[in-house]
Amino acid sequence: MSSDSPLIETVEEFLKTAGMSPTAFGKSAIGDPNFVLDLRRGREPRSRLVQRARDFMRDHAACKTEAAE
Repeated sequence: MSSDSPLIETVEEFLKTAGMSPTAFGKSAIGDPNFVLDLRRGREPRSRLVQRARDFMRDHAACKTEAAE
């Protein structure tokens, strides 16, 4: 997951890898169950919201890595 990729591409990749639904991601990462649907429809969130989503994905990946060890 590159921070240089558009957010929607990064989120879609994360959803596949994590096996998480778009609604669960939106609720957990942003508090908005429609967040991914809105991104798919062209929503361009502000940088602070983008960073929250990226932080959530990073933290989620780190937790999975720690659990596997």
